[in-house]
Amino acid sequence: MGDELSIRNIGILAHVDAGKTTLTEQMLYKSGIIKSLGSVDKGTAHTDGLEVEKQRGISVKTAEANLVWKDEEINIIDTPGHMDFSAEVERSLGVLDGAVLVISAAEGVQPQTEVYFKALKTMKVPTIIFINKIDRIGADVKRVLGEIKRLLTDATFLLDVMEDKDAFIEALADRDDMILEKYLEGEKIDYPTLKERLADLTGECNIYPVLYGSALKDKGVSKLLDLLVELIPSASRGKTDELSGIVFRIDRDRASGKWTYVRLYGGRIGTRDLVHNHTKNMDEKVTRIKKLKGRKQIDADEIVAGEIGCISGLSSAVVGDIIGSPLEIPKVPNIAKPLLTVKVFAKRKEDYIRMVEAFQELEEEDPFLNMQWIREKNELNIQIMGMIQLEILESILKSRFDIDIEFGKPSIIYKETPAKKGMGFEAYTMPKPCWAIVRFEIEPMPRGSGLSYESRVRTEDIKLRYQREVEKQLPITLKQGLYGWEVTDLKVTLVEGEDHVMHSNPGDFLIATAMGIMNGLSNTGTVLLEPIISFRISVPEDMGGKVLNDIAQMRGSFDSPIISKGMFIVEGEMPLSTSIDYPIKLGIISGGKGVITTKFSHYSEVALDRGAIRERVGVNPLDRAKYILYARNAIK
Repeated sequence: MGDELSIRNIGILAHVDAGKTTLTEQMLYKSGIIKSLGSVDKGTAHTDGLEVEKQRGISVKTAEANLVWKDEEINIIDTPGHMDFSAEVERSLGVLDGAVLVISAAEGVQPQTEVYFKALKTMKVPTIIFINKIDRIGADVKRVLGEIKRLLTDATFLLDVMEDKDAFIEALADRDDMILEKYLEGEKIDYPTLKERLADLTGECNIYPVLYGSALKDKGVSKLLDLLVELIPSASRGKTDELSGIVFRIDRDRASGKWTYVRLYGGRIGTRDLVHNHTKNMDEKVTRIKKLKGRKQIDADEIVAGEIGCISGLSSAVVGDIIGSPLEIPKVPNIAKPLLTVKVFAKRKEDYIRMVEAFQELEEEDPFLNMQWIREKNELNIQIMGMIQLEILESILKSRFDIDIEFGKPSIIYKETPAKKGMGFEAYTMPKPCWAIVRFEIEPMPRGSGLSYESRVRTEDIKLRYQREVEKQLPITLKQGLYGWEVTDLKVTLVEGEDHVMHSNPGDFLIATAMGIMNGLSNTGTVLLEPIISFRISVPEDMGGKVLNDIAQMRGSFDSPIISKGMFIVEGEMPLSTSIDYPIKLGIISGGKGVITTKFSHYSEVALDRGAIRERVGVNPLDRAKYILYARNAIK
């Protein structure tokens, strides 16, 4: 495939209220896509399409728009800033060629700013930092630049030096050996060479250009658009002929049904093509393709590598599915982690089944909901990021499905991890016909490492297809440990096993794995883990002592506080379980003057009496006889 396509998929990311959507509005307006500027405060922003977004003045869903600037095509991906909707940002990261990280000149670097920049840096997504709201009271660009260097990266490059050639050369020489060598040897360095090196260094993520302005007052917006086409590499680079794409969004239209948004990293998809869903291991036929032009979707015959397409016909696809080969798909860091679980009830009993079906549909669009439907109890549980998400879900269920719902009291999502190294064993050979013998080594691993699996068993002992069943069953079994919570941060090794040429079938190894793993966990024991959040609290100076006492009462820890301009600022960590209601309390005791911002930090050990035990769903594999009967009926 040639390099004729010149397109950039650019994400706009920011902590909530940094002005990200206003910036997107200005970019669309200046490129001629919209004829008048919308307003977030007035609920008229063009990229806030949901009614609840207009009412609340915050972005809930990722929005896409297409524009042309200096004959270059740009897909703008406007992401939500609020932590409760960080799953939307995580899904968008996998489709980006570049990003604009927006930081308020008044509020500076905030928790989600750090989270998003770390992810962009990890993925090596070329990023321009835009310091916004320089016209605001309290704006302090110098302070914010210091925070960027301290909290994000010291590889910044202030773009205003480009106006002075000598200053441009000196600044770039500090970052680039090639320019430094030319400078020291007295060679003449022209502007095109400087810009080319700046673009190379930006594209390699060795430099993060910094621009400041005001989206509201249209300061710096045209310059930002110029820089996007000058400094961010186009998506046409690195294309392959092999089909490779990722599903990052699902939409539904009442007239035309389900639409799947796919970013292609390799190959092409045309109408009536049969495409392979690698995640589902199935083929589906494309019936229709649309692409963004401006803010409208237009019919297209195909999409090619680098483009984003909206595809009809992929009825089984869900967000996160890989289309074609997974080799070209970038690995996305986990920045969204549901920390709360909540029961959902239909206000009208006759709406119960419709409510379940509605959440099944929403889970296709947001897999982080992790819906759990316990049929025998008529109980529906979902996982959420925070309390604002509940308001949004309630609004969506009403507006989209005409279902009135209510929620139970949210509870903390704990986890478990093995207390020590140990073995698990199962010989599932009765009642015949069945034969599956497995022995596992289970060992705890560092916090945040998740689950890793290894097999040391020869295929002569357990056929490869049976070993695949073991690996498939493993994460399913570990969804519920000894205390009912997901088991994490462990390594499981299949060290021994046996199949039978006549009596074994794949289902036997599913059953044996569940019983063998639970046997192993009963031998190792498990430790309860609780979520810990990082916080930053700002209150009037005279309230500092009260806040520190509150933190101690919540089992928190903190760094040395800072007192600046009459405000007391403290940062630290504390358990979510003890602090979930503290933002409300802080607002009350400070008369609305206190501000707390938080982000997930890590999971940490907690005593069982300070945590919670969760009721198990289904039959426990430790009840061997009952589980075999239950599982064999389920498999038939």
